[in-house]
Amino acid sequence: MSMKCYPWMISLRPKTLVLSLSAILMGNALAYWQHAFNLFIMLFSITTAALLQILSNLANDYGDVIKGSDKQNLSAHARGIQLGLITLKQLKIALWINILLCILSGLILIIVACNSVYQLLSFILLGLLAIIAAITYTIGKKPYGYIALGDLSVLLFFGLVGVMGSYYLQTKLLSVSIILPSIGSGLLAVAVLNINNLRDIDSDRLNHKTTLVVLMGNTLGRYYHILLLLCSLSFFSLFAYYQLHTIYSGLFLIILPLYGKHIYAVLQYRNSNEALPLLIQMVKLALLTNLLYCLGIILS
Repeated sequence: MSMKCYPWMISLRPKTLVLSLSAILMGNALAYWQHAFNLFIMLFSITTAALLQILSNLANDYGDVIKGSDKQNLSAHARGIQLGLITLKQLKIALWINILLCILSGLILIIVACNSVYQLLSFILLGLLAIIAAITYTIGKKPYGYIALGDLSVLLFFGLVGVMGSYYLQTKLLSVSIILPSIGSGLLAVAVLNINNLRDIDSDRLNHKTTLVVLMGNTLGRYYHILLLLCSLSFFSLFAYYQLHTIYSGLFLIILPLYGKHIYAVLQYRNSNEALPLLIQMVKLALLTNLLYCLGIILS
């Protein structure tokens, strides 16, 4: 990788894009289960969701630098702008380019997928709300990421909106039952954010950034993390039991030992230096769980 690309790659955080990928794959697997699937719609759903997450990542860097929230935690983040490899002006230009790409990809998606003016207008509004949510997480006078609403936002956009929205674009229907896997997928994304917040708890306190972990403290934050995982697996299991009715629906349960290993590591967690392996573990767990669950749905 060239030195020119490196600062942007670490700022885009490509490894975290598995969260948006997981949500879209889940929605499309559920649509395939209902005999409704269009490859073009799935590909542009993935592209749009990934661009929105990149926008959120860049906006997060921009907002935190403006407010000075990452100055105390440079080694943990190591983003391009913190290392002086990207200027604030360059980051702002990148944000505008990314917004335009989000709009372009989103418009192509809904023009192809929507069958009525009502559907078209509804998804235009939803897309605009997603862009605003990505930007205002850390940017603005009252960013919601600084008032302990980050977890709720991740649950909504990486769970309910991501899964149910992509399902609707394929089927043009909404089913109450798919709320279960939508929340299950969203809770895994929240768990990734929670490890990130556990790592940053000290710097967030210093810079008056209130997260749920800051409110709860390190110990309760770790128990909260375990609760997120157990609730996610429970929602997945309930949908598999009541809706899928095949042996394949429990395919995701084969990685339960990995959950046990991760939970043990979280209980032993003490300081931010131990956070990176936990974060990588959690991202892999979220992706693997969603992929196996999607495979179970398709085989069912």
